[in-house]
Amino acid sequence: MSDYIIGLTGGVASGKGEVARRLRAHGVLVADADVAARAAVAAGSAGLAEVVAAFGSDVLDATGALDRAAMRRRVFADAAARRTLEAIVHPRVRVALQAACAAAPGPYAVAEIPLLAEGGGRAAYPWLDRILVVDVPASVQLARLVQRDGIDAALAGRMLAAQASREQRLAIADDVIVNDGPLAALDAQVAALDRQYRALATASRDNAIP
Repeated sequence: MSDYIIGLTGGVASGKGEVARRLRAHGVLVADADVAARAAVAAGSAGLAEVVAAFGSDVLDATGALDRAAMRRRVFADAAARRTLEAIVHPRVRVALQAACAAAPGPYAVAEIPLLAEGGGRAAYPWLDRILVVDVPASVQLARLVQRDGIDAALAGRMLAAQASREQRLAIADDVIVNDGPLAALDAQVAALDRQYRALATASRDNAIP
């Protein structure tokens, strides 16, 4: 059981996934909010039923599953629609992440939460012990997003604008990884944080023992 939990966040195309992959290589469980969000609106789920009730059956594809591409276009063009979707998905994601992290082996676990700042920060996730932000300049995010997703700069710009600002994410950070260089530069940063988190988890556990 992991009693020490780290929240991992960062803007789209910041490199959160690369940091998560390296943490997993150190034997750390990383619970992914994106995976939990997909499960929350899986075919036949109560979450998907709520989405259909809110948006109509045209959000479904031919198989009865959520048409994710259409839904993404809709919510990034309509802030009210995005808030409605988040109100359905986010509570389910929080419950799933906390349960997965609490059940994890090892001294600490990580919850990878892309929309941590947007979803209420520490107030919404009071069970996080620390928050790690992967930081990158917006210009780098934009270029990576266009290349990664094969989208035009206008849509990429709207996706960035829909998220919290760089300053808002940094304001909730306990730790920061700057990922504006080659991916290999992440190795040493992640290794140092893994050592730090293991020490903090051990100290927290020892302090909790009467």
